[in-house]
Amino acid sequence: MTVSHGGDWAGFAAAYGAPPLDFSASISPLGLPDGVRAAILAALPEADRYPDPLCRSLRSALSRREGIPAAQILCGNGAADLIFRLVLARRPRRALVCAPCFQEYEAALETVSCPVERHILSPERGFAADASLAEAIVPGLDLVFLAQPGNPTGKTIPVPLLQDILERCERSGALLVVDECFLDFLERPEEHSMVSWLARSSSLVILRSFTKLYAMAGVRLGYALCGDPAFLERMARSGPPWAVSSLAQAAGVAALKEEDYVRRVRSLLFRERPRLQASLENLGFSVVPGEANYLLFRSPGPLEEGLARRGILIRSCGSFAGLNALWYRTAVRTEAENARLLRALKEVTESWRHPS
Repeated sequence: MTVSHGGDWAGFAAAYGAPPLDFSASISPLGLPDGVRAAILAALPEADRYPDPLCRSLRSALSRREGIPAAQILCGNGAADLIFRLVLARRPRRALVCAPCFQEYEAALETVSCPVERHILSPERGFAADASLAEAIVPGLDLVFLAQPGNPTGKTIPVPLLQDILERCERSGALLVVDECFLDFLERPEEHSMVSWLARSSSLVILRSFTKLYAMAGVRLGYALCGDPAFLERMARSGPPWAVSSLAQAAGVAALKEEDYVRRVRSLLFRERPRLQASLENLGFSVVPGEANYLLFRSPGPLEEGLARRGILIRSCGSFAGLNALWYRTAVRTEAENARLLRALKEVTESWRHPS
């Protein structure tokens, strides 16, 4: 079995004898919020009962946060679970994705033998989306996956372009899925979201996750927003019941109250990301100026093994369509952790020039 994502700390520990300093998964470096930890512990006495299959308390809390009816919210075992449920509910015959992009879109589409068309984003243009993406929305498409911001590029799609894409999807009968799992790391997330369009379009699904912002990767919790409750019901029936554990539901309700934690995460990111980008560029790497909590960069030589020997795990992007093995994605972590990464990168690059 192979692991296609970042965050494989267990595999790293098995290979190198200790867990890594993990830059391969773009998770909040502040760790699980105290309130979330307390909520999970408080929910343990009820873990002998089945969880609420409708996630009533969590959906109610999300309804207040998102400003939409609870009937337009479906919770799942992480965004990946919802991606597979969505594809199984829709069963598209033809789909469009950008490249590079999150690999679970294509993995899910493969389960229903759906041909995938890739709209290649050019590194020469900084992986920016333009009008040609909207022009690729043609009759015969059933499903379009986009991310706001993109993963691994960290680039946003201009909202007017997204609106044009949605209108083209409506005319052609395609469903537009916008992955907003990293949206909260943008400086003005509300200006980049499509949530306001849910009330006027049944051709739109938005994916969100608790994983990244609240460091809840091991808890597994995400949610889908859609103006068509009947489609969410089909998604719910397209996978096993009790997808969200009682512990995850309690964690989600608590996380939505962690406003100070979110401010601290965002403050750290906005301070450290430009520093890390500038330092990577000073070391000779070509960096894509991403807007999320990670940076995509191209290296003159291989980095993965050299960093691993120094206890650091980074995300090699050779498995992403449109990239090769010299592209890497690094999370933005704390000042001290970023400094350790930069020292290790300097040692690796110097070893190319002065091999022992």
